[in-house]
Amino acid sequence: MKTVYISILCAFALSFLLLLALLPLLKKLKAGQYILGYVKEHKSKGGTPTMGGLAFITAIIVVSFCILGFKNGQVNLTLAVTAGFTVVGFLDDFLKIYRKDNEGLKPYQKILFQVSIASLVAAYCWINGITKIYIPFAGGLQIDISWGIIPLIIFIFIATVNCVNLTDGLDGLAGGTSLAYLLVIGIMLYSAQTEFSIVSFTAVGALAAFLIFNCNKAALFMGDTGSLALGGLISSISVFSGNSLYIPIVGIMFVISGISVIVQVIYYKRTRKRVFLMAPVHHHFQMKGYTECKIAYAYAALTALVGILCLIFM
Repeated sequence: MKTVYISILCAFALSFLLLLALLPLLKKLKAGQYILGYVKEHKSKGGTPTMGGLAFITAIIVVSFCILGFKNGQVNLTLAVTAGFTVVGFLDDFLKIYRKDNEGLKPYQKILFQVSIASLVAAYCWINGITKIYIPFAGGLQIDISWGIIPLIIFIFIATVNCVNLTDGLDGLAGGTSLAYLLVIGIMLYSAQTEFSIVSFTAVGALAAFLIFNCNKAALFMGDTGSLALGGLISSISVFSGNSLYIPIVGIMFVISGISVIVQVIYYKRTRKRVFLMAPVHHHFQMKGYTECKIAYAYAALTALVGILCLIFM
């Protein structure tokens, strides 16, 4: 348990220091977020520095390696995958800033990057026999899905990365929800898979520091640099630990973000009417008059509550 405390404290401290150093640099470089015009509640946020994910992701990777070393190949790959998604997100954010608009990488380019990284993870798992997954609420029951792990992993990465990215729409929303998810997974894995548990708790500490800068009114956004990386981290930890099927349960708020967009698009194309005032659904709640703080708190709280139920009945 002492190692857990150290990982959280060290990640928090390093993330906080990196954020303090990064914020004035981003302001000097005018690396501000361009806000979509139709989100009228966010007009005042235009120019807020973005790419804050560089700081807390760096803290996660550095502290994890310092505490765990390079002994575990799956942990090494998890952190490498997280770094890979950070690069993709950084390219997306950089292009938005460079072009002075909200268009970064093309959708097909993002998907191509995501599928490539996910395919490498799937191939690694298949070659190394990591093909068993836990069935939620079945008392630790595992099933071996053999080659089925390949399409499952690719789907998990694509879905999770994009759902976390879609959740990053309000101050503190993606950061708080991800922190709650990683805290639950860290506790879930502590007794059986300590090293992945340490990575999860390290992420909790790093995100806690980021939220100081990102809670409403945010002084800094994580950008796609942070949201894509968090999606990659969550996917990797869940896949390698065999807990893939817990993602749509503990990560229910990520799922709701993704489904709300799919439902809105399909329904609008068929009827020219909207199910929600705006999608993802957190914007619907915002337009209904709920504050960003309340929405972000509700998302994190619901994630934690569902996670506690999983811990009780797993």
